[in-house]
Amino acid sequence: MARFFALGLLLLPIVEIALFIKVGQTIGLFPTLALVIAAAVFGAMLLRQQGLSVVNQLRGNISAGQLPARTIADTMMIGLAGLMLILPGFLTDILALALLLPPVRGWIYDALASRVTVVETASYRSQRDPQDGRIHGPGTIDLDEEDYRPK
Repeated sequence: MARFFALGLLLLPIVEIALFIKVGQTIGLFPTLALVIAAAVFGAMLLRQQGLSVVNQLRGNISAGQLPARTIADTMMIGLAGLMLILPGFLTDILALALLLPPVRGWIYDALASRVTVVETASYRSQRDPQDGRIHGPGTIDLDEEDYRPK
């Protein structure tokens, strides 16, 4: 796996340079530069917008008592897409645009989720009533109303 990653890191700049040359020959220098700059600006705006919306989604999932795994995975993929849009290159832009499509993100999530097993190792459950303001435990002195007087 590490070999493929290293090979990909070596091949990506070569493919990106070849695509720059081919697109530059086809549409010209300034439109090519405009496309690269527009993709970077779009990626920066996307990262900002998605960063704010994910906080709201996570709050909603946590307050509903749901595990926010899908929201976190979508957020990571959208963040990766935003970073790929900021990087100069047409191949990374195409991959980023694919990551922005919900069906593609769903397919990737399902493929990754099928390989992950979640194991609950311990759980914590409070035995006290959350509406009860008293603290129970060793070393706690419990006073009744008649044992307490204000200064």
